[in-house]
Amino acid sequence: MTNPTPGLSGLVDLIDSLPDLGATWGPAVTTETTLNGVPYAPYSKGDKLGRMADWTADSKDGRDGRGGRQQYNRNFRDQQIYGAGSTSIFAPPVAEDESSFSVVSNVRDTGKTRFGRGAVFTRGRGQRGGAGAQAGRGGGRQTFQRTGRGGQQYGGGYDGGRGGRQNTGARGRRFGWKDYDKPQRNRDASINIKGDWKLIEEIDYNRLTKLNLETDEGEDVDDYGFLYAYDRSYDKPVVKNAERRLTAIDRAAYNVTTSSDPVIQELAEKDEATIFATDNILSMLMCAPRSVSPWDIVISRQGNKVFFDKRDNAALDLVTVNENAADAPLDASEGSKDGINQPHALAEEATFINHNFANQVVVENESEKVNMAHENPFYNASDESVPPASKAYKYRRFDLSTSEEESVFLVVRTEIDTVQKNATDGKNQLVTVHALNEWDSKAQGAGGALDWRTKLASQRGAVVATEMKNNSCKLARWTVQSILAKADVMKLGFVSRVNPKVNDKHVILGVVGWKPKDFANQMNLQLSNGWGIVRTIADMCLKSESEDAKFVLVKDPNKNILRLYEVPAGSLDEEAEELDQVEEEAEEAEE
Repeated sequence: MTNPTPGLSGLVDLIDSLPDLGATWGPAVTTETTLNGVPYAPYSKGDKLGRMADWTADSKDGRDGRGGRQQYNRNFRDQQIYGAGSTSIFAPPVAEDESSFSVVSNVRDTGKTRFGRGAVFTRGRGQRGGAGAQAGRGGGRQTFQRTGRGGQQYGGGYDGGRGGRQNTGARGRRFGWKDYDKPQRNRDASINIKGDWKLIEEIDYNRLTKLNLETDEGEDVDDYGFLYAYDRSYDKPVVKNAERRLTAIDRAAYNVTTSSDPVIQELAEKDEATIFATDNILSMLMCAPRSVSPWDIVISRQGNKVFFDKRDNAALDLVTVNENAADAPLDASEGSKDGINQPHALAEEATFINHNFANQVVVENESEKVNMAHENPFYNASDESVPPASKAYKYRRFDLSTSEEESVFLVVRTEIDTVQKNATDGKNQLVTVHALNEWDSKAQGAGGALDWRTKLASQRGAVVATEMKNNSCKLARWTVQSILAKADVMKLGFVSRVNPKVNDKHVILGVVGWKPKDFANQMNLQLSNGWGIVRTIADMCLKSESEDAKFVLVKDPNKNILRLYEVPAGSLDEEAEELDQVEEEAEEAEE
């Protein structure tokens, strides 16, 4: 045997001392999950040791047990925390689930409201058009249900619960903090989509904002009703602790849909236009890209004419509150426990305020009364026990033609609330009146609103700017309605609750007037875009194969999308009958 080369004997010995190829390298393999009897969490070598242990991982979704939307921690969402998946090993056994525990209150909760006279909003029941409108022309005056009747009350009510303010951010929470990290809200649609409805078109907001159609300022076709003079004392600065209370004044006001308007039916028979609508419906369609809440419009095609209508008890009849706020008011299904500050309750409160505010700011003096060419087409003295409200209905026509070969005109019924003298030349100025309402500047959903009582006089611009942000759609609709009516001034009242916890007592903090076109420029509101939307939707309906068809334009409750459906004949009537039956059963249950 050859002797190994000097210097290699040590290397050979080292190689010989290595373990066999079948053996493993490193510590011995074990299946034990305890170390000296103490369990430990499984892990891998790829785990990031960001924290030694996280004992609060299971409780982050509901911090402090607060209501409202769940809170999410984005910082550690994608990071696997050492031991986070096995915290239940160390959790003590719980005898009972405490989340199901609740205190039984012996406080009697009545469904009554305290809004007094003139606070019901039936929103034109029995005005689905067709037969009713024909009966109105046949002989005898058609009976129209008005929007305000004395002695009745609307739903919503006063939450008489005691205790501290809920969700008010008393602990210093900043609204808007980590809004990007909140789950998307799920709203319910304003109408149930049935399986036999045919989807005609789906339009997203990006396409809507690109539409454009220039038109003229329109011309007056006819006018009806009368106007009382505006009380200029409301324009004066309000003295502290001397605000005027908002009072419920019972006056007959109407919100009749397009097909049930006898004047529009008469104009349609004379072929005055192709498209017919009311300013309430038309403003919603023209401001659709600003809307967030769900809504729907019923469109009827009769030959070569298109009628934009609304359903009974439609969402269009209610005045929304903070619809465009980054953190809009939450519904009960989303964790809100403050009943009077939920979206539907706030909308009913805002509708009640606007109805009574317009009646309160006029001086009912017959000597200063301005009569239109015709009487109110909806008021019948033999059927009504109260006088009509100060209201003028102006039927105006707009040219939406895109070429000289084909002429397309639109007739819209607009409304004027009052009249005032021009301080310069003494001529009458037509005025529209609306009201913004403050409910609780510190509550969830307030959208960072300022305290009107302390800031309205000194920082009016900031208050208005905040309202433009939180109520962009509502203010845009009011501005469009004023421009359609060719009003000279648009008055905005600022109405606040006497107490944030009471939603049926209000005070008027001030009134500010703007020229509608100037206000539209401040909001970056383009009417040409709205006219483009109206003409586009009308053309889609006129392209239908059937000359007598019904369509429903629906705003998606959770997406910025409009959907146009063609519905079978009688489908909407069946739904209305079902709704009537449900309401009758509810009324019988209350009795």
